[in-house]
Amino acid sequence: MHVLILGGTTEARRLAELLAAGTGSAPRVTNSLAGRVAAPRLPPGEVRVGGFGGAEGLAAWLREHEVDALIDATHPFAGRISFNAAQAAATAHVPLLALRRPSWVPAQGDDWHEADSLETAARLLPTLGRRVFLTTGRMGLAAFADLDGLWFLVRSVDAPEPPHPPRMEVLLDRGPFTLAGEREVLRRHRIDVVVTKDSGGAATAPKLTAAREAGLPVVVVRRPPVPDGVRVVAGPEQAARWIEERLHGRAFPTAG
Repeated sequence: MHVLILGGTTEARRLAELLAAGTGSAPRVTNSLAGRVAAPRLPPGEVRVGGFGGAEGLAAWLREHEVDALIDATHPFAGRISFNAAQAAATAHVPLLALRRPSWVPAQGDDWHEADSLETAARLLPTLGRRVFLTTGRMGLAAFADLDGLWFLVRSVDAPEPPHPPRMEVLLDRGPFTLAGEREVLRRHRIDVVVTKDSGGAATAPKLTAAREAGLPVVVVRRPPVPDGVRVVAGPEQAARWIEERLHGRAFPTAG
């Protein structure tokens, strides 16, 4: 059995580890990384880096490499590859499962302002603060490039490239982050508003707690939907069970 994991996330690595540690006849696993991070943490199994050339290219790859199951374990905001995966899986007649960490849920005391896009988030900022902790990564900074009246602390794994905000300091770092560390970032840089994508998960959630404690507004960019008809599970263990069921020829429910 050949499994292709569209990865690059903590959940994708954990799934690859679970499949590699399985007893008996473990499946062959290929991990696909987009190549946007210079030094990614590599999961166990075979690794390929780079795109497929859209849905048609991915469908061709699935057929050529005789893939028996496709796991979309990409970042919740990697919307294009998710829709390409759904189309490719349907074209190549390969079962598809989406692995998505649950969304964050506001707690008592949170001051959240939801936005449908980075552009909407940028329009909200001038009414909320002047010193922005921007934690949406290095992609998409062009949406904030015209906000010359604001100062930005941009945190990303790799250094961003233009266009980006004119008044900006870059903090190169990779999660998971601690609550104490996030409190210090907000204090040291005198942050008065935080911007984040609804990535979910625990690795980057402490900034939300730190913002709540400090009484700061948080602009939360909503995640794009999973394509219609694609089954979604919340954790690597559930995805591993889905693979195990198929490996041993037992039907795993496809609805719900």
